[in-house]
Amino acid sequence: MKRTDLIRHLESHGCRMLREGAAHTIYMAPVVRKISTVPRHREINDYLSRKICRDLEVPEP
Repeated sequence: MKRTDLIRHLESHGCRMLREGAAHTIYMAPVVRKISTVPRHREINDYLSRKICRDLEVPEP
């Protein structure tokens, strides 16, 4: 999955970017107060994208 597609999916479910790190972007789901990191790779494998969605309690893409 492309990183931009994952970010678009997270933001469409109410997640917001909290801050930028050196190699990761930190996203927060404000409703459930959960935080997860999204790596700055062009491609993110399906296992990792599902894990990020589970961490933020967002439906899997």
